Amino acid sequence: MLARIKEFLGMETKPEAKNPEIKEVASEEEVEKVAEEKPKPKIGYIHLSGCTGDVISLTENYDILAPLLTEMVDIVYGQTLVDRWDIPEMDIALIEGSVCLQDEHSLKELKEVREKAGLVVAFGSCASTGCFTRYSRGGQQAQPSHESFVPIADVVKVDLSMPGCPPSPEIIAKTVVAVLNGDMDYLQPMMDLVGYTEACGCDLQLKVVNQALCIGCGTCAMSCPTRAVGMTDGRPEVNGDRCVKCGICYIQCPRSWWPMERIKKDTGL
Repeated sequence: MLARIKEFLGMETKPEAKNPEIKEVASEEEVEKVAEEKPKPKIGYIHLSGCTGDVISLTENYDILAPLLTEMVDIVYGQTLVDRWDIPEMDIALIEGSVCLQDEHSLKELKEVREKAGLVVAFGSCASTGCFTRYSRGGQQAQPSHESFVPIADVVKVDLSMPGCPPSPEIIAKTVVAVLNGDMDYLQPMMDLVGYTEACGCDLQLKVVNQALCIGCGTCAMSCPTRAVGMTDGRPEVNGDRCVKCGICYIQCPRSWWPMERIKKDTGL
């Protein structure tokens, strides 16, 4: 996966440092440097089974994303963004929504995008983990036969995962700039999350609290779109009846970006 992204960026593969320094992403100087030195990458947006909330984050927060969308990239495909029916070649494909296994058109489109895109990004929690579509049982009035919805990584190879319900404009902008800059430290957690398709609020307990990593900051509770996470005595508690399995509480947790496995690897413990 790392080599694939470096190949896309035209970077030489170098040994990773044992303790890499994390640099600030998306600084004004970096944005200007990328815009001047590299041709604009072609970005496509593909909508499958979701609520379109992710594309709203992409298009309606102009104060943050306007320079990115107008000066740094070319949007070449998008059902609501570009007047085009055929899927073109593109450098980065942002795929929103899970894929319905009974929808032949969506399956065909997803596989075609995988063939024509340099990097495929699971854009939002439905594409990354299935989110609330995991609860679908079929029987909808419009398409009663549509009953099985899975994360796109269950069907095609995914390069980066960007969970969120929806992803924030900041994370969208920083991720695209990190791809353009080749900032592997920032992108590594998103590469690690590609196979993480069974999200749940209980991840906070199992992977953060139980590992003595929780600092009680409350970011998980503030990020939860359904208010399923509360704080009790400085630790998160999850209401399973409210949880939609979007995974955003775990992803937004500042300690999940440096889990115990990576801490041991980077420190040589």
